[in-house]
Amino acid sequence: MSGEESNQENAPPDETVYVSRSTVRKVRGVTRRAVLEDGTEAVFGVHGPIKAQYGLDEEPDLPLPVDYVVAAAVG
Repeated sequence: MSGEESNQENAPPDETVYVSRSTVRKVRGVTRRAVLEDGTEAVFGVHGPIKAQYGLDEEPDLPLPVDYVVAAAVG
């Protein structure tokens, strides 16, 4: 495979294939609610050591945004 062919394979697509549309709104404190275009909802905030680190003991235990990212990637 020549260098030119390799560059063509790694080139970005000429057109956008997918655009994610969602809204994220603050519920209260650090709690947020995301709504995807299809109506699927996700509520996230803080839990465990993160709450302790930042003195957020009064906040409800909710998944962190990164918890959703990891679950989606592994899932």
